[in-house]
Formats: sequence, C-alpha cells, structure tokens
Amino acid sequence: MRSMLAATLMMASATGFAAAQTAPTPSGAVPGIKPKPVTTTPVATTPVRPALQTPTQTATAMAQGERQAIQSDLAWTGDYNGVIDGQPSDRMVAAIKAFQKDHGAKQTGVLNPQERAQLAEASRKLQGNVGWKLVSDPVTGARLGIPAKLVPQQTSDANGSKWASPTGTIQVTLARRKEAGVTIAKLADQEKKEAGRQVSYSAVKPDFFVLSGLQGQKKFYIRGAFKDAEVRILTILYDQATEGTMEPVVIVMSSAFNPFPTGVLAGPPPRKKVEYSTGAIVSDDGAILADREAVDACLSIVVAGHGNADLAATDKTNDLALLRIYGARGLKPLALSAAKAPATVDLTGIADPQSQGGGAAVTVARAGVAPTGSNGALALSPPPGLGFSGAPARDTDGKFAGITLLRPPQVAGPANSAVATQATLVDADTVRKFLAGAGVRPATDTSADSKASVVRVICVRK
Repeated sequence: MRSMLAATLMMASATGFAAAQTAPTPSGAVPGIKPKPVTTTPVATTPVRPALQTPTQTATAMAQGERQAIQSDLAWTGDYNGVIDGQPSDRMVAAIKAFQKDHGAKQTGVLNPQERAQLAEASRKLQGNVGWKLVSDPVTGARLGIPAKLVPQQTSDANGSKWASPTGTIQVTLARRKEAGVTIAKLADQEKKEAGRQVSYSAVKPDFFVLSGLQGQKKFYIRGAFKDAEVRILTILYDQATEGTMEPVVIVMSSAFNPFPTGVLAGPPPRKKVEYSTGAIVSDDGAILADREAVDACLSIVVAGHGNADLAATDKTNDLALLRIYGARGLKPLALSAAKAPATVDLTGIADPQSQGGGAAVTVARAGVAPTGSNGALALSPPPGLGFSGAPARDTDGKFAGITLLRPPQVAGPANSAVATQATLVDADTVRKFLAGAGVRPATDTSADSKASVVRVICVRK
C-alpha cells in the first residue's frame, strides 16, 4: 500500500470550499497520501472519430450521486486519492483505469455493469473489514467516519471524543476548545510545535488546515478548523505497521469529516420509526422469509392482513430473517425450486406506500444480475424501489433465484441525496440452506402466481 508523501495536494473542505493550490502537487489529492501509480496509455497514432465519447464525457453524463459513490468506492480500493464530491475529473478516470488494470480488464476508464458491481462489492467488503460507519460526535455534533472495528474503545468528555484500538496502535481524536482571536495559520503553527511531531506536509487555507508526518514512531494526519471562536481538530495517529490498512481509511476519513455540519449530513439516513419491506411466504403454516435488517430492532413486526409476527430465526452473515404468523389460512407458499445463474430476474414486491400514494399493490420489477467476483455476491441493476427489500426473484422460467436486499450506501464526502440505493441478491441455494436449518420444507410447485406469495412487512421502532 502506498505510503504518505509530504507533497500531496490538500483536498477540498467538506463544505465544498475549493482553495487555490500552493504546493506543486497533483490537483485533488488527499494531503499526505500518495496517489496510486497509474500506467498511462500511449497516444494513439490513428485519428479518433470526433463522435466517440471520452471517459470524462461518460462520467459527466452520470448522475452526480453515482459519480460520488464510484469515487468513494475507488478510495476504499486504494485507486482514488482525491475529493469525494461527485465531480467528474481526469483523476477519477485514471482511478477507474487503475482498478480495471488490477482486475485484468481493459483499461477503458468507464466501468461496465459487471465492473461496477465488482467495485461496489470490493468497497463493501473493505468497509466491513474495518467496521466503517459515519457518526455524529456526541460532544461537538461534528460528522466523521470511524473504523469501529479498528478503534472500538470510545471515550468522551467536555473537550471532545477519542476512539482507540485496544493496544493503542491506532487512535482517532476529535478535540474542541474555545479560542478568541484565532486564525487558521496560528492554529497550524500551534499543532506543528507539539513535542515529537515531525511535519512533512502542511497546508493552510482560509477555513481549515492540514498537517501530516511522523509523531514518534506513528504516522499522523491532522485536520483543523474553527468557527465562531470554537476550534475543532481531528487527529489520526497510527503505527507505521498498519499503513496498508489505514491509508485508504485516512483518505475517506478526510473526505467524510465535517467539523461544523449544517443541513442534511452525509451517510445513511437514521432508521425510520416505521419501515416497510416485502416478505415471501415459504410455508402454509405461516413461515415468512424477510430481510433481516428491515426487521432489526423492531418494537413490533406486523404482516399486513395477518397481524403481529414473531422473529423466529436470523442469519446475520447473509441478512436473512424468518418470521412466523399464527392462525392464518389459505397461505400460498412461494415455490423455491432453484434457478441456475440467471442473467435477468423479475422481482415481486410491495413498494413503500409513499411510492404508490398510500397503496399496497404487488408489482414486478425487472433487473439484471451481475456477479461481482467476490464471494459469489450478486448485484441487481437497476435497483428496485423502496419497500422491495425482501422481494423474491424469479428467472424467466419462473424458478426461484433468490431474495432482494436493498442497502443505502455509506458514501464519504458532502451529502448527496441522489446516491443510488444498492441492491444485491441472496442466491436461491443460500436461502434454501437457511430455511432448512430453521426446519422449513420449501414448496416446489412453480405454477402458483408469485404475487400471491408476498406480503407487506411493517417494522415499528422507537
């Protein structure tokens, strides 16, 4: 993994400020982190037709939310070192080419659907490895990203908050203090003079500063800002032995940090007090297959038309849940004869009531299935609407292909409501194994209409 350099360019502030660069370094890079080397393609010797669209033009045509999600995912894979703001750039195209090169694909600078799915899955896995989450500091209200598995120990007092690993090899500190008459330059000078701190990079902008270098045997990254005489400074310290893990984390932490947040914040929205999803009836005695996250931490789970349901079993690895309703008659179980690697599936679900004027109609959405190349994970594109999480998928022959899961992506950088929900498919074999472990014998008759086998699941939280 790349090591920090003293001359990388300071990224833009979390509020969108774009300052003039003062150091002779590549534009857009995160300070103190060396961009991944990219092999450039020789200039073509034959003329290119003007009608051909360049990779940058292709990126420009995307929704800003999708560009931001791609930048965030590329930062996690170590290919992108720049501002995660959803703006198209040559740096983003170069990062896509680096990702394609690492995966033995043609370096086009444009992700095809399978490559996009591979990138999303790789990012998700890396985030899961470190326990990445976006949080609000309980003391200051500042917004920051935390690798919770790496720094599980958290303490707070009136002066800020600290997250640390059990052995102290990684430490994240968010400090606050009141200081009248302060300037950014003065704050940066104060931090430079800390004992044992060797600064290899320094950037001072009108509303923030960044320092990086060595502090004893640890690497450090500092980002500070002030507003209305309150100073807030984020400090990341980590042993050099953890560079391989921490450098991508530092990049996304830098982009996710918002010392004085206003309005809508980056990251996934808070859990709704009432959440709607889809359940699939899998036995005539009241067993219903559902999305585990959609029924997590519920005060009550209600199956529309049948009353309250019990949570009978869960699979945290694959995010499956089994619900039970009692006393229901005439249930029509979904046929679970497994499909064989379909390229296209039909998702049968019940959209969120806000998406259908308060209604509860069962509808079918078609999606392509793209293997991501990681642990057999499958991505669905385009993702169905809200409420379809837990919807069963069938191939063109009517055979069961799996269960749909919808997840809001955790994207570093400025808030962007246009970031698309990610959809994945839990394959049929995984579902059947889960049900067998829970003592459910699946139906195999494919003649039944799948619309009769789905129900709306309602989770009521605090």
